[in-house]
Amino acid sequence: MLLGCIGDDFTGSSDLGATLTRGGMRTVQYVGVPDGPADPGVEAGIVALKSRSIPVAEAVAQSLAALDWLRAQGCGQILFKYCSTFDSTPQGNIGPVAEALAEALDASGVIVCPAFPAAGRAVFQGHLFVADRLLSESGMEAHPITPMTDPDLRRWLARQTRGPVGHVPASVVFDGAAAIGAALAAEQGLGRRLVIADAVRDADLMALGEAAAEAPLITGGSGIALGLPANFAVRGLLAGGEAQWDGQAGRAAALSGSCSAATRGQVAAHIASGAPAREVTALAAMTGEVDAPALADWAAAQDGLPLIYSSADPETVREAQETWGGAEVAARLEALFAETARLLVAGGVTRLIAAGGETSGAVVEGLGLTQLAFGPDIATGVPALRAGPELAIALKSGNFGEADFFERADRVLAGEAG
Repeated sequence: MLLGCIGDDFTGSSDLGATLTRGGMRTVQYVGVPDGPADPGVEAGIVALKSRSIPVAEAVAQSLAALDWLRAQGCGQILFKYCSTFDSTPQGNIGPVAEALAEALDASGVIVCPAFPAAGRAVFQGHLFVADRLLSESGMEAHPITPMTDPDLRRWLARQTRGPVGHVPASVVFDGAAAIGAALAAEQGLGRRLVIADAVRDADLMALGEAAAEAPLITGGSGIALGLPANFAVRGLLAGGEAQWDGQAGRAAALSGSCSAATRGQVAAHIASGAPAREVTALAAMTGEVDAPALADWAAAQDGLPLIYSSADPETVREAQETWGGAEVAARLEALFAETARLLVAGGVTRLIAAGGETSGAVVEGLGLTQLAFGPDIATGVPALRAGPELAIALKSGNFGEADFFERADRVLAGEAG
């Protein structure tokens, strides 16, 4: 294995895997730290964790365990992947995990760059933008678990870490890999272990990747991986070739627990099309008014693509959190979706679509999946995934995809044109 990746959630890890696969690397996504060795043909291995919002100490411990396994597979370079909206709190978990990995690898001048221009995420003058809005004005400031109220990544990361945070500005990045390398070395000389790097174009991410060819550790969103496969290709280390996607016949279903504006719009579009949909409110989940067997039975009785969703607006989510507590509401909904996914697949569903990072994690865990292979893109940042000989899935971050995402995902999973 050449490149070892640690993802802090399942949807972002699949987004990363799609990027590396398009770049020509034979990539496999593992669900948690594997018990045994990787297949020798794997060139990029992604250990997908569910560590984004767990206690800091647990996130660090899980990430270091993933690092140990990846190094045992022969990886000479490690990538820590987090969300392109830098989802975290003032306590972590991005900073503490990045710092712990850097210390374990004796790395300094480590790139920190969540930019993903294809999805509208850009870092400029150390600030994170979502399209033409600062992160703190993009809707992420109302995130129920990791509200992002400060777009200055230098300031946000400094709250999470012990050491000073560096910065490579766009004026340097635009000058290319050599200039970036010199700037990173200068930041390293100043004792700055973690360095925010600006990037507003794919070309900037390619230059950052080239500059990091020999770096033991890189951190960022999936966009930072754009330039990494070429580093291995120029050394003749990639076998090449693309996996074939045959599609999956059978029945389909979709589960959505994301409260992002994009997913709420996708749910609304699905309902407006006349497709079957059933809402699960926090009240119904918390009081036991609805359970997984009832939801699975409902889905089995529908034609087309049935959608089960709990994608409420932020105000409704806040009210539920005030009544029962945010952690309890999230845990109850995740458990409900996990069991529903298990019953759906046991009942014959062969194409399953999950929207939202926490929902996707619950689905993957509920199905007991251990590794995923990559197929064609459904939308930017969302690949089709092969979870077994008779199961294809899609795991979507809340903010990704167009209005018709659910229908498009079903067509791609089935092997039809998007």
